[in-house]
Amino acid sequence: MILGVPFRDEPMDDADVWRHMKHRWLWWIGAVGCVLLLSCLLIPAVVYDRGGGGACSGCHEIAPSVASWKTSSHRNIACTACHEGSLSMNPAAHLNNFSNLVAHWAGSATSPPHLKFSRIDPMVERCGQCHQKEHADWAAGPHGATYRTFFLDPAQNRKEQLSEDCLRCHGMFFEESISHLVAPLDRQGPWVIHGGVCEDSAAIPCLACHQIHSEGVPAGLHPANEEIVEASRELCLPSLAFFDRRDRLSISTVYLPIPRMLDGDRLVKMSPDKRQGLCYQCHSPEWTRQAGSGDDRTGMGVHEGLSCLACHHPHNQSARASCAECHPRLSNCGLDVEKWIPPSGIPRAATTFIL
Repeated sequence: MILGVPFRDEPMDDADVWRHMKHRWLWWIGAVGCVLLLSCLLIPAVVYDRGGGGACSGCHEIAPSVASWKTSSHRNIACTACHEGSLSMNPAAHLNNFSNLVAHWAGSATSPPHLKFSRIDPMVERCGQCHQKEHADWAAGPHGATYRTFFLDPAQNRKEQLSEDCLRCHGMFFEESISHLVAPLDRQGPWVIHGGVCEDSAAIPCLACHQIHSEGVPAGLHPANEEIVEASRELCLPSLAFFDRRDRLSISTVYLPIPRMLDGDRLVKMSPDKRQGLCYQCHSPEWTRQAGSGDDRTGMGVHEGLSCLACHHPHNQSARASCAECHPRLSNCGLDVEKWIPPSGIPRAATTFIL
């Protein structure tokens, strides 16, 4: 058969000729229609995908996000490098884009739009494509823990009742209440995670502490003299921010206070490092503001006044190498500072640091 007309040896009458001509025209109309339909879908998709921020800002809900991106440290990175575009092969991305489009038409879209919970894991993976070392350190540290680690720990769940406030630090991007995440809400168990949440998803993703669209300067290539770079590099990067799940808003460390901690009635000396304001949002003391109470990890003794980041690695939070970073491996008296035990006349509390 060629274009709807079959090979035939015997002659065809007028009815056969008309029927086969009609089939051929229908075939051509269908083929042209498919080409036009694909063109209507692909051409706008290509134009939108290649348009970058200009195309994205065509929707008034996205315009504020595009404006903040243009002044961020990621301004030279295309939108589609972090947000899957119209040419993505991921069906979930297209479903997400379609739901955003429906919300736009219905007038129910928020401005700026919020990153949906289902898009957090893909976004974290995309962060790791560029920030490979930071991503690996984060995944290996306590902040890379999963929902299973935080919410299915029998010992912890029997000790303390699961509550809504758990999500403030361990699941701030989950959009529902704690009852939609874990069942049962008691101290007996056994506990299971439901609500369509993958147990292996990261409960504290990159976006918990980093605001991607914050104002900043793109990082250039490091000069050969790395020591000069480290000494002059800004200590508190503008991307550092705490994501508040109640307002669905990232709050910069500029606005996060460092608490006035107490040791009994004495005011504890605190480091002025603004990055600590981010740490204290979750590692906070009880209402008494006593150092070491609640989840507080304020440095005491000879380490009083040091910043959290003076000892803890920014992404894997390890403090194992912190002694050797400040002290020589062997002190002037020949003692290994990492194994040194203070003399009996010196209170151990005056020399130790809560890790």
